[in-house]
Amino acid sequence: MSLTNWRRMEAVFSAAFLLCFLVTSGVHGDSLTILQAPEFVSFQKGDWPVSGEKIPDLVALTMGFSVQEDLSWPGLKAGPLFQRPRANVLVVVRGVDSLDLPQSVASYPLENPVPFTLDSVAETVHSLFAEDTPVVLQLAPSEERLYMLGKANAVFEDLPVTLQQIRARLSQDGSVLASLPLNSLSRNVEADLLFLSEVQVLHDITALLLRHKHLAKDHSPDLYSLELSGLEELSRVYGQDSPQYRDATAILASVLQKFAEDVYGLYSNSAVVEVVTVKSFEAPLTRKSRSILESKQISNPGSPYNLAYKYNFHYAVVFNIVLWLMIALALAVITVSYNLWNMDPGYDSIIYRMTNQKIRMD
Repeated sequence: MSLTNWRRMEAVFSAAFLLCFLVTSGVHGDSLTILQAPEFVSFQKGDWPVSGEKIPDLVALTMGFSVQEDLSWPGLKAGPLFQRPRANVLVVVRGVDSLDLPQSVASYPLENPVPFTLDSVAETVHSLFAEDTPVVLQLAPSEERLYMLGKANAVFEDLPVTLQQIRARLSQDGSVLASLPLNSLSRNVEADLLFLSEVQVLHDITALLLRHKHLAKDHSPDLYSLELSGLEELSRVYGQDSPQYRDATAILASVLQKFAEDVYGLYSNSAVVEVVTVKSFEAPLTRKSRSILESKQISNPGSPYNLAYKYNFHYAVVFNIVLWLMIALALAVITVSYNLWNMDPGYDSIIYRMTNQKIRMD
């Protein structure tokens, strides 16, 4: 091989190696980051991917609830049976695939980023702790979507939820504009105000929880679900290489880190705080309106074939409990009847002593 060909091959291999290095080190996918978690909720560090549609099941498992399908994911270990976190906070950040959160517990790649909600977890919390009226808050400021349940109606009564209310809150005393380094962000641009409004909501939630510290000491777990899309709007308006987008990303990472620490401390180090960063969802979210207090229909209308009712996932558990209890009771009755039938009254039976004394007296 001539020297010229050897140099050409060396140049090709060098370029290929450099390209592979850039691809592997510079491209990051969507991620799930655990910012805070108590010691009894054990997250293992690794690169195990988790599907977006399994996020509600993961949240339910961290709160100690059962799910319909087993989550075969090695990132979460089974914890103590009689310990559950007092709160779970899930923050979904749209418009960015990852944030610089160095003080996190663990981080995992996110696959199949489909839209999801925590409605099933909220229904489980309400059904199990209806008497304790736990705090359930689901909020998306950009869409002005709000759902509150239980004590959240009293705690977050003063929380600004519409964009008009949040922007009015930004002009009041104690807003985040006085403490944040805005740098390239402007107070007069619509996209910038949307992002700053979401940061203000995070600040107000922690402020209201500080005002109602007693809620973090009850026995019912609380659930928070927040969806932030300010970075997505900044990316659409300015682009991801703009200084506005970079400054907003740094601000949001710092605010989320502080938000997680505050919530974790309010719940006496017994809260799980997760952050899901997703560039864009693969399918639009169609949210069906429902009331969490409405009763489920027991009948089976609309079935012209007289089909049986569909069993839920509790059926196997109840069936086994009833079956083995009946078998145990049947065996107990048979054993007692056999021993009574074959009992010898000539030893120490009270029946023999009483009847024998009566015979002697006669």
